[in-house]
Amino acid sequence: MIRFVAIAIVFIPGIIAAFGIKLMRDSIFNEFYPLFFYPSIQFIVGLLLFLGGIGFIGGFIVHRDRNKQKLKQQNKRRD
Repeated sequence: MIRFVAIAIVFIPGIIAAFGIKLMRDSIFNEFYPLFFYPSIQFIVGLLLFLGGIGFIGGFIVHRDRNKQKLKQQNKRRD
């Protein structure tokens, strides 16, 4: 059950990032939704969705690796 929740936590921001890519692509080819008044606004919203989705996935992976102690301690002093 915990793995299912973890997959859902990663899957939903992945969909948001993919939708952000679609918004950016559509604004480049001048196919924009009527919700946005200008293609540039649609591109900016798509970029924010993409960066937010990728940032969330990256943060989730880093958080998980820190909890499992798989990351190096770079700032650790040698005594």
